[in-house]
Amino acid sequence: MLDQQHAPSEHAVRYLKSRLRNIPDFPKPGILFKDITPLLADPKAFHIATDLFAERFLGESLRAVIGIESRGFIFGGALAARLNASFVPVRKPGKLPYKTDRVAYKLEYGEAELEMHVDSLQSGSRVLIVDDLLATGGTAAAAAALATRQGAQVIGYAFVVELDFLDGRRRLLENSAVPPEIYSLTHFSAGE
Repeated sequence: MLDQQHAPSEHAVRYLKSRLRNIPDFPKPGILFKDITPLLADPKAFHIATDLFAERFLGESLRAVIGIESRGFIFGGALAARLNASFVPVRKPGKLPYKTDRVAYKLEYGEAELEMHVDSLQSGSRVLIVDDLLATGGTAAAAAALATRQGAQVIGYAFVVELDFLDGRRRLLENSAVPPEIYSLTHFSAGE
């Protein structure tokens, strides 16, 4: 987990959790979806999340923040601006206009593919991958694969929500030569 020096305060975590909404059986039966739109609708909550991410990764010499479609764009774009880093979108196939690299991966409830422009990152760039939620880690691992194919070093991941019971953290750590930091603002156990 995270060392206490960088852990969000209990008050901040409670506030962020109070702005998340559970949607049962979405996108399919048996899934309890964590909806971040109430958090985005609350300027204070959005500032808290962005401030916590920026505070943690300020001074890390990041070249780029990679945001995963689509909710990762919201936090990733805001964070890139705060950290004076470029923003790199990772999207579903067919959404980017230039030449792309593509990776296929498994989700907790299916399969998917992601793409990134082939010239998004310079070799040796230190990058951070941002998304709203860490579940099984498939989507974030796919984004990391795209980044490392361009010679970038993934130094960390940032998530608003982590579903601890799905063990996505383990997947992200096992796929890295140098273990990146995984920084999640809120954590949930099964059924929570």
